[in-house]
Amino acid sequence: MDDKPDYKQIFTEKMKNPQWRMGLLVIATLSILIVWNLAQQEGTPRQYTISYSQFLEQLDANNIHSVTIKKLIVEGQLKEDKDIYLANGKTSFKVKNFITFLPSFQGEDLLTKLKERNVYIDVASSEELSAFWQFIVGLLPWVLIIGVWIFIMRGAQRVQGGAGGLFSFGASKAKLHDVQKPGVTFRDVAGMDNAKKDLAETIEFLKDPSRFRKLGAKVPKGVLLFGPPGTGKTLLARAVAGEAGVPFYSISASEFIEMFVGVGASRVRDMFKKARATQPSIIFIDEIDSVGRTRGTGLGGGHDEREQTLNQLLSELDGFEPHEEVIVIAATNRPDVLDPALLRPGRFDRHIIIDRPGWKDRKAILEVHAKDKILAEDIDLDRIAKGTPGMTGADLENLINEAALIATRDNKDKINNQDFEEARDKILMGAVREDTVNDLEKKLTAYHEAGHALVARELPGTDPLHKVSIIPRGMAMGVTQQLPEEDRHYYPMKFLVNRLAVMLGGRVAEKIVFDDISTGAQSDLKEASSLAEKMVAQWGMSEKVGPLSLGRGEEHPFLGRDISLPKRYSEDMAWLMDQEIRRLIVEAETRADEILRNKRKVLDNLAEALLKEEVLDKDDVDRIIRESN
Repeated sequence: MDDKPDYKQIFTEKMKNPQWRMGLLVIATLSILIVWNLAQQEGTPRQYTISYSQFLEQLDANNIHSVTIKKLIVEGQLKEDKDIYLANGKTSFKVKNFITFLPSFQGEDLLTKLKERNVYIDVASSEELSAFWQFIVGLLPWVLIIGVWIFIMRGAQRVQGGAGGLFSFGASKAKLHDVQKPGVTFRDVAGMDNAKKDLAETIEFLKDPSRFRKLGAKVPKGVLLFGPPGTGKTLLARAVAGEAGVPFYSISASEFIEMFVGVGASRVRDMFKKARATQPSIIFIDEIDSVGRTRGTGLGGGHDEREQTLNQLLSELDGFEPHEEVIVIAATNRPDVLDPALLRPGRFDRHIIIDRPGWKDRKAILEVHAKDKILAEDIDLDRIAKGTPGMTGADLENLINEAALIATRDNKDKINNQDFEEARDKILMGAVREDTVNDLEKKLTAYHEAGHALVARELPGTDPLHKVSIIPRGMAMGVTQQLPEEDRHYYPMKFLVNRLAVMLGGRVAEKIVFDDISTGAQSDLKEASSLAEKMVAQWGMSEKVGPLSLGRGEEHPFLGRDISLPKRYSEDMAWLMDQEIRRLIVEAETRADEILRNKRKVLDNLAEALLKEEVLDKDDVDRIIRESN
């Protein structure tokens, strides 16, 4: 026996669809209009159509009580009911109300006859509408008003997002990702092994919470990922969701804030409400520093709406309502500006640093992004990884894509080492400028870059020279490129002092050769002054200043708390630091001057080779130095 369909359930499911509800509303409205029109007709006496001759007979018999004339139509009422045969001549009816049609308007003759027999005469307007159409015309303005209102609400819905438009400002904009289709897993995230290990416990807890509860363990409620831009914080959060296989809600913190006060707090509540309904689940808040800045600064974007949103977020993270199976992951590259209450245990109590990748991680990242690229056989990703210190995952992805674009532009079948070299130069220094450089400026640039290169080769402990070029790129007329053999975490004082000398080598070469200096050393002087200031005021590398960190030269974000802080040093100490910074730079300039004067022949030969070749690599520089000695 077949089961009967559950029509009630089917109807309930259909009614969840807004289009079905709107369709039923339209049908109900039309039904009411039809019933109303029929009711109006029910109370109206029936009219019979008679011939014009029959009308004249009743008029001659003085049996017409009243008429209404509208163009060539006459509607009227007899004084007494009469049996009148209709148009077919066979059927007769008792006629009280009639309608007839005039062959042409009779004018004064017909009116005179009607007046002589005391017939009540009315002339109807030709534009008069029926009761039904009168109702429709009266309803039309309301339909227009409602239509315009719905259009405005739909516009507000598109602007604000959410199903309710203007009336759903407080609804969360967090996007729920499909659990069955994980876009990213840990296999897609190269490097970051330490971060993956820290997040593995979170994933295991979401998969099997009972395993941790047996021993009374509690997994951190919040995980804060912080590191430089482009290091893969958002990608790692997506990978956690893909590995855990639980509902994943993602939102940018800036989406909490709106023009109305209280909306951000309402959206926070709604987001956590949805997450608890589907727990275990993950909430990912990107760029949390936009709402999580220190409260009460009064500067740097602080206002009541942002602080209310932050207060609500703090309450949801660790308030009266527990949510043990809702894990909150947040990402930021500005952990220094976050409110301390946000970072305390019980809220974001696990902090994971996503730092710039080392050369092994860079190689793994390059391998991931190179999977869909056609590379030449001699491509050495290990060499490319070592030659890209400081680059993040986003930088490396851009490097490979830029190399592919260059190879495509040159109509190559494969991406070779030259394409990677060109792509790296373009990213680090900018595109080649097709400037017309006069001979004097070109010669000055050649000696300037030769000065950098020669000092770098002569001083021990500096980063190996990679390439020297006098081809204008970006804002620079030339470049001397040094690439470290390995990643550095500590910088000895000797290394930094030699680095100052290399920075000033170009300016010194100009002074020796042309007996003059130019503005070409502007960026060199800026970098050297900044480095010397950090050596003196932050790293304790001055005997006169001593082992002090005085905060001078730090790159502070624009925050009210930093503006209000007094200096950590006196005016006398500031003068002393200025003297020590000047001493370091002058000593570095003296060392560079001594090297270049003793190697003047090598300097001239390097400059001449640059004027001829425009680009020299490490081997070319070494060959010229050997031949010149």
